[in-house]
Amino acid sequence: MTMPVRCDAQPFAGPLASRLREPREGLCLYWLGQAGFLIRGAGLTLLIDAYLSDSLAEKYRGKPLPHRRMMPAPIAVQDLPPIDLVLCSHAHTDHMDPGTLQPLLALQPQARVVAPRAKRAEAMARGGVTDDRVLAIEAGESLFPLSGLTLRALRAAHETLERDEDGLHLFLGYGMSVAGVTVFHSGDSIPFPGQIADVQALGADLALLPVNGRSPALAAQRVPGNFLLGEAIALTEAAAIPTMIAHHFDMFDFNTLPRAEIEAAAAKSDLPIQLLPASTGMEYRLAP
Repeated sequence: MTMPVRCDAQPFAGPLASRLREPREGLCLYWLGQAGFLIRGAGLTLLIDAYLSDSLAEKYRGKPLPHRRMMPAPIAVQDLPPIDLVLCSHAHTDHMDPGTLQPLLALQPQARVVAPRAKRAEAMARGGVTDDRVLAIEAGESLFPLSGLTLRALRAAHETLERDEDGLHLFLGYGMSVAGVTVFHSGDSIPFPGQIADVQALGADLALLPVNGRSPALAAQRVPGNFLLGEAIALTEAAAIPTMIAHHFDMFDFNTLPRAEIEAAAAKSDLPIQLLPASTGMEYRLAP
C-alpha cells in the first residue's frame, strides 16, 4: 500500500526568482497567476499555462472587456530557471501566450512545448519555433518526454467538448507524474459525462482546478467558463484525489471568483478534501 501524499503550503519571503534558485526536496509547485504553475521535482522543471505578459490587455485595449491584470506577474520570463517543458492546455491566450512563449523559447533553446495536436501549428506560431520543439498530444494519449516524467492527456470541456474537423480535441487537461507524485491540471473545463472516470484513472495526488465559474452574461460576450467551486470540490472528491488547489481567479475583474469565497470554503472542517487557494508567495510541496 502506497503512503498518502501530503501537500504543505509554506509562505516564503522575497521574489519568486530568488526562491527558485534555492534547492528544494520533493515536488514543489508555484502559482504564476490564472491557470499557470511552475512545477519542480526529480531534477525537472515544468511550466503549464503560463501567462506572464500583458498580451491580452494590449489585444483588448479600448474594448468592453479590457483584460487588465488584477495582479502582476510574479516572475519575469528572463528570470525563469531552465525549463524542460512548457505545457499548454489549449490555445486561449492566457494559456498559450505569445508574450510568454516567444521570449522564453528564444532564451531557452532546450525548452520544448507540449500542446494539443489540434493546435500544434498554433503553438509553433505563438512560440516562434519549428515543429521539432513542439510535442503534440491528443486526449487519451501518453508521452514519456523526459526521464522521470510521464504525461497523460485528458479531455476538457470549456464549456463543451469541442473537436476540430479531424476529430481532435481543442481543450485538454494533463496528468503529470514526476518524483513519485501525480498532479492533475484540468485545463479550462466544466463537468461533463465520463469526466470522473477519466480523472480517477490517473490516481492523482493533487488536482489543480479552475474555479472562476461561468454565467450566461459572460457566455453572451464569448467568454467560456469553468467549474464552480462546489463542482471542482465534488470532482476532486469523486476522483479520490486528496488535495485540490483552486486557481484561475484574481487576474481579470470581469471573470473571477472572490478569493474570500475560496478561503471560506477551505476553512470548513467538514470538507472531504484538503482545499487550498492558489497564492503567489507560496510554495506547495508534495511528499509522502
